[in-house]
Amino acid sequence: MRPRGSVASALVGAVVLVVLTGCSGDDGGPDVPTRAPATAAVSPAAANPAGQVFPAPATKALLAERSTGRLAALDTAGTTLTLIDPAAPTTARTITLPAPGVSLAQGKQGEVLVAAPNRVLRVDAATGSLTETAVDGDVHSVQTRTDGSLVVGTADGTVRELTTDGTATRTITGLVSADVLALTGDNITVVDRKQTAVVAVGEQALGLMLRAGDGATNAVTDPHGRIIVADTAGDELLVYTAGPLVLRQRFPVSSSPYALAYDPRSDTVWVSTTQTNEVVGYDLSTGIGVEVARLATLRQPDAITVDERTGDLYVASATGEGVQRIGADERKRGQ
Repeated sequence: MRPRGSVASALVGAVVLVVLTGCSGDDGGPDVPTRAPATAAVSPAAANPAGQVFPAPATKALLAERSTGRLAALDTAGTTLTLIDPAAPTTARTITLPAPGVSLAQGKQGEVLVAAPNRVLRVDAATGSLTETAVDGDVHSVQTRTDGSLVVGTADGTVRELTTDGTATRTITGLVSADVLALTGDNITVVDRKQTAVVAVGEQALGLMLRAGDGATNAVTDPHGRIIVADTAGDELLVYTAGPLVLRQRFPVSSSPYALAYDPRSDTVWVSTTQTNEVVGYDLSTGIGVEVARLATLRQPDAITVDERTGDLYVASATGEGVQRIGADERKRGQ
């Protein structure tokens, strides 16, 4: 088993990463060691998924809109967004997007945000109506603040804060790619997949940067201010807090952990493991992840989400086998 790093060693690595990020190459970008972004492992055929399964396109991102519980499923090509009412899944509405979508995020009440090149798409979860906010750059990640302002991350490693009308109020550069954004209070933290690192964004420049395993992919926040990161290449979950950025927990999760979701009703973080077609639930309250449930999924569970109103867990297949609903009763049977 490879040794686990301590917080102290992580901080030493952070100093090195910050220094490296300050260097620039001939193209004006940061001249730092990078890797091809980690990806989900290819899944075997699935058998006997828990709960219920209903049809949906091959999906790379899934979001349960907070106020309505409607599901937004972004297809693997990024060209269409399917809005699904879990109570009536056969009435799903499919929207053709004006630009290829990369990721999804919760917007204001009733709204789904889609990160796309040179814009953020705002989609009404109930009606499917769509508006755009122009952004300078190929947007890969987006999050909204409680006041309706946006934080966006772009493919060239730029982080921008935008007012509600889209005016840029702050621009921070220096990353290789700003792939996932995590907002905890006033803190902005970014996952840079090409550097497999998490980095704090300061008022005028990048702040502390920590190595995030061997190949970090996705991240999710919880109500306790934690930032949970999937190290897909290293088969681990990493748990950070921001302000200052500190690694708090690190524990093994076998079989290629990839998609993440958090259930605030049960204080459980869910992670999909694509090598085994499973979702695994962990309780983080003791200072180390404790497995509380393990459930079979449909094939290639590359996207998961939780309906915060009900605690229902949804899993989407990237091979077109549908969306799976796992309710509280099924989760108890998986414990």
